[in-house]
Amino acid sequence: MHLFDAAGGGPTANQLILRIQPDEGAEWRFEVKSPGSGMRSRPVEMEFSYDESFGEPSDEGYVRLLADAMLSDPTLFTRSDEVEAAWRLYTPLLELIEDSPWQLPIHPYESRTWGPAAADALLANDGLLWRRP
Repeated sequence: MHLFDAAGGGPTANQLILRIQPDEGAEWRFEVKSPGSGMRSRPVEMEFSYDESFGEPSDEGYVRLLADAMLSDPTLFTRSDEVEAAWRLYTPLLELIEDSPWQLPIHPYESRTWGPAAADALLANDGLLWRRP
């Protein structure tokens, strides 16, 4: 039994959406009770955008990274022992894939797009879909 009747049918799932690039920010979509004595709800959204909040776009990631390198600030850099541990972990996996009789399908796509149609089809097999803000 659902406590509330949603305006468009069943209640929608809450979503926290983090936007990374090129439009950095966050959205929160959730269901709220409509005012009044009835037990109806509807979806609402809260949105934060760096560009809109600060009046200018944030620096590109590489600008910050290069500035930190010039200032000898290692905070955003991976330590050499972490890199070596990653290679020890992933090299056998990469060799297994390279030497295996089966081939992994590669689905190239243009940058700044939502990806290949194969990604949509993969989720659709389980009745799922990507949530695109």
